[in-house]
Parts: sequence; C-alpha cells; structure tokens
Amino acid sequence: QVQLVESGGGLVQPGGSLRLSCAASGFIFSIYTMAWYRQAPGNQRDLVARITGSGNTNYADSVKGRFTISRDNAKNTVYLQMNSLKPEDMAVYYCNADFRRSYWGQGTQVTVSS
Repeated sequence: QVQLVESGGGLVQPGGSLRLSCAASGFIFSIYTMAWYRQAPGNQRDLVARITGSGNTNYADSVKGRFTISRDNAKNTVYLQMNSLKPEDMAVYYCNADFRRSYWGQGTQVTVSS
C-alpha cells in the first residue's frame, strides 16, 4: 500500500523558515521523481519543486533561491526547506511521487502570517 505522509507545516511569520518532510512507503522510492506542489484556496495545484531519483532538481520561479528540495533514499523521505517565507507562500503543500503512476499525500498546511 502506497503512503505519502507529509509533516512540518504550521504557522510562521514572514521571513521565517519551515522544513517539510514526506515519508514514503509502499513503492521503490529511489526510482521515483518526487515533488512538492501547493494549492492556495481558489487556485490550482502548482508545482513548487521536483527532484529526480538521481538528484536533479527544478523549481518554480517564485521559490528559486528560497526553497530547497532534497531527498534521502535510505530513509524514503523527501524534504522541502523553505526560507524567507512570504504570505504568498501560504497554501496546502502536497507531496507527489511519480514514475509510471502518480501518488499524492494528504497535504500539510503552511500559514505565513504575522
């Protein structure tokens, strides 16, 4: 049974940092491209960052230089380090695993507010 369990969301002030984690199970983690998406109320779900099994990354322009995606294949976990958070980063963040099928986590709320 495939599971993606996100954690690390919460309330943070503008300029602050959060680290999201996504623990995966039920599939061969190392061959999957892992990604973080986010969805704010009334908006579509957008790609934030993606990392391939070999470690190649790409980012949405809006988060370049502030967010870093990484993965630990030994722990079947993908991370999203978010620095210099802005109110416009506020959204539900979803973990995604993609190879021949695509899987989603349940999401974790990130609130950026003073």
